[in-house]
Amino acid sequence: MKIPVDIFEQMVAQARAEAPIEACGILAGSNNRVEKLYKMTNAEKRSDHFMMEPAEQFKVVKDIRSSGLEMLAIFHSHPATPTRPSAEDIRLALTLDVTYVIVSLENRDHPAVKGFLLENGRVTEVPVRIVEQ
Repeated sequence: MKIPVDIFEQMVAQARAEAPIEACGILAGSNNRVEKLYKMTNAEKRSDHFMMEPAEQFKVVKDIRSSGLEMLAIFHSHPATPTRPSAEDIRLALTLDVTYVIVSLENRDHPAVKGFLLENGRVTEVPVRIVEQ
């Protein structure tokens, strides 16, 4: 998956602004390249878990379809832990065929990003590259 640097910077800014709770969002695009970040509300407002607002999620999915894009990833932040899925992340990964992107602020000066396929309790790392526009 390719994430343009400006979208990555938006994800990091959202993660920093919402810390200590987990930030979340949806990444849409085509040909495995992200074109748009939809910032979502973490309804749980927790530092160890996120749950997107269902009404927002429905609206975003509708917009993605009408824009001719596809949902590529679900993103969330780990305000103080590494870029690896937690047991909770794995258990609640209900959307299939998307990459789960985690932005870690464990080192606030050097945020890290990784992507994973989370299906049936299995975790498979997916390459994520930050690219120029």
